Amino acid sequence: MKLSNLVRNLSLMAFGALMSAGLYHALEAASAGSGNIKVYKQLDLFGDVFDRVRSDYVEKPDEEKLIEAAINGMLQSLDPHSSYLNPKNFRNMQVQTRGEFGGLGIEVTMENGVVKVVSPIDDTPAAKAGVQAGDLIVKIDGERVRGLTLNQAVEKMRGKVGTPITITVLRKGVKDPFDIKIVRDIIRIRSVKHSIEGGDIGYIRITSFNEQTQPGLEKAIKDIRKKLGDKVKGYIIDLRNNPGGLLDQAISVSDTFLEHGEVVSTRGRNASESQRFNAQPGDLTGGKPVVVLINGGSASASEIVAGALQDHKRATLIGTRSFGKGSVQTIIPLGPRGGAIRLTTARYYTPSGRSIQAKGIVPDYIVEEELPEELKKKADQLRTRGEAALRGHLKNDKADGEEESGSSAYVPKDKAKDTQLQAAIRFLHGQDIAMMVKKPAAAAKKDAQKTGDGAPAAKKENSGKVPDATK
Repeated sequence: MKLSNLVRNLSLMAFGALMSAGLYHALEAASAGSGNIKVYKQLDLFGDVFDRVRSDYVEKPDEEKLIEAAINGMLQSLDPHSSYLNPKNFRNMQVQTRGEFGGLGIEVTMENGVVKVVSPIDDTPAAKAGVQAGDLIVKIDGERVRGLTLNQAVEKMRGKVGTPITITVLRKGVKDPFDIKIVRDIIRIRSVKHSIEGGDIGYIRITSFNEQTQPGLEKAIKDIRKKLGDKVKGYIIDLRNNPGGLLDQAISVSDTFLEHGEVVSTRGRNASESQRFNAQPGDLTGGKPVVVLINGGSASASEIVAGALQDHKRATLIGTRSFGKGSVQTIIPLGPRGGAIRLTTARYYTPSGRSIQAKGIVPDYIVEEELPEELKKKADQLRTRGEAALRGHLKNDKADGEEESGSSAYVPKDKAKDTQLQAAIRFLHGQDIAMMVKKPAAAAKKDAQKTGDGAPAAKKENSGKVPDATK
């Protein structure tokens, strides 16, 4: 053996011995103080199993995948929302929360093995280059799309700002496919869309809570006021099938409609970790009536907004029971090459102290969508399982009864056939919606007990009439 190798090996052995001794004493001290000696024995067991798999499995395993699977298994054993994000998934998550990326500016779906353009986003490279809704993208930089997943195709279209890309498009009415060259630019994900409904009502659809949500909401309100002026009758905030997102954005959106008071509080493992978030003066709608639409797909940040506005009686909720995710996840980076972990660190509570974990939020008026005939046989598939149905979910620490969450997540594409939306429009116009309201089973049972017979008593909050404050 060469002298240099001998010296290096001896150095490594000495370093290893020092590390082992230091680690042993550290573990010994920790164990003596906390009684965690069993934990470290289990870690030794994990090391033994890992070594056995590496050496004896029938095929050579991918060691990185083994470790990643072990980490994921540990986190997923805690609850359904804690997980490991490898570097690639961590980057994708950051793109979603930032709400911007380098790309083309098209909303796409997969159809018959190729990418179909749902719509180009206004003022983006794709729109300026002439990409149209309905275009089929068959090649990306000369590579066939068929055989790729939608995520793989989208990843190929995203890239560094200023770099060119060529997509080959098949368009209805055009005989042969043709190329469109586009230069990537910063694309901002539109989490807020708006329109005018019923002639005098501002309709605002929030699809997720990312860093672009609050600016998008403010722009929507400004545009609606510019078009309608003082004729604005009220606002409909559509949170249906919104899976949530950033906590600070949920707080900010709630604050948009509140003048004061608590928005939400979070409570972690230790009392010192509890936080309370309050609204600041300034209601951007000028106190106009607000209706919030929710359903079984409304979760997390959506439920924070709905719960805050309901508790403060600032908005009337219409739709069906929400998903019931009342926990907060913190993203903890693990270094430049280690990705991150998403760890449940707290529960959140509405201003009145409600925990909606595995319970959901029940709207003020339960209005269910009428399913078309072809979907009635798939009704169960259109109903979200809800938090309460997820294996290993956190229990509601304030639950006074059986857990229940989730409901239908169906929303018709045709607004004229959207029963919940039409109920909201009628409500803001001061019209009766009693025929559209389904009385909660629990409320009907309670009323039946009060009257002493099987017929439920009339109940003011379910009458379908507009409260005085909204007239």
